[in-house]
Amino acid sequence: MSAAASNDDIDYDALIRRTRAGNLAAFESIVRRLERPLRAWLATHVSPGVDVDEIAQRSFVIAHSQLERFKPGTNFPAWLFAIARFQLKAELTRLRRVADYHARFAPDLLQRELERRADEPGEEQQERLDCLKECVESLGDNLRRYVSWRYEEEIPLEAMAERTGRSVGAIKKQLWLIRRKLQECVEAKMGMKGAG
Repeated sequence: MSAAASNDDIDYDALIRRTRAGNLAAFESIVRRLERPLRAWLATHVSPGVDVDEIAQRSFVIAHSQLERFKPGTNFPAWLFAIARFQLKAELTRLRRVADYHARFAPDLLQRELERRADEPGEEQQERLDCLKECVESLGDNLRRYVSWRYEEEIPLEAMAERTGRSVGAIKKQLWLIRRKLQECVEAKMGMKGAG
């Protein structure tokens, strides 16, 4: 504020009276005289991430809009710097809230995004799924029935054995053979796509 005190040869009361009377050039004169000292003061008091120019501009706008509240005969630069100090505190509070919000919610948002991406198959994964569908379609009706029961309807092995009149061990072996056949089919199709 000492930089502003060096401007005490300026008649701020006269400039404010003219501004209140509608002479905007008078307020421009105030801005020109106090802009540099105000920005310098703000620059020494701000944290990284705070826009000094934004705070200074906001302070001048508020001072102009509340000029009727200024008491003539008092120290106008001190009044303006008090407005700037309040604006700076408000901005620091806002930035702390934003940082706190990000600190609390960013991990959750990141986790959701990772889960969303995991649920969406990548390009290669989608190609593998497409190949698998083709391979399942190429199975005979009898083998497709086992795939449908186990993986679509999620029927337990015991129930599948009961339906077919076979042992649980035979059902396990049949499913293993189907999975192996499907894996070979998918690998062959992927190999053809990679070569093409």
